[in-house]
Amino acid sequence: MAFLTDRKRADGMGSAKTGTEHFWHMQISSVALLILVPLFIFTFGSILGAPYDEVVAYFARPFPAIICALTLIVGLVHFRNGAQVLIEDYVHGLARKICIIAVICLSYGALATGLFALIRLAL
Repeated sequence: MAFLTDRKRADGMGSAKTGTEHFWHMQISSVALLILVPLFIFTFGSILGAPYDEVVAYFARPFPAIICALTLIVGLVHFRNGAQVLIEDYVHGLARKICIIAVICLSYGALATGLFALIRLAL
């Protein structure tokens, strides 16, 4: 029994059944970011350097505010999923759990802060 290979020990244990779903979430968010980032650069770039009153009036319109919010949401969800994969691959033991919790808290905190700032700016 001590001479079993790693593959032989893993036979019959099954998979974690989350890899494919996680892969597809990353692919979908990547495609969404492929569309959203150029739109965000186009909308944000045109108002960059403008006075505060113009920026507030610009983000009070629905299209720039929605593009900014979607880019923020999808970007930070993509960050959370990607950072979680990196942590799962390279960190082990209790540190893995602590790092994953910290990354999730960081991403949701940044998301809440960004959306709060956008809402304050748009309203």
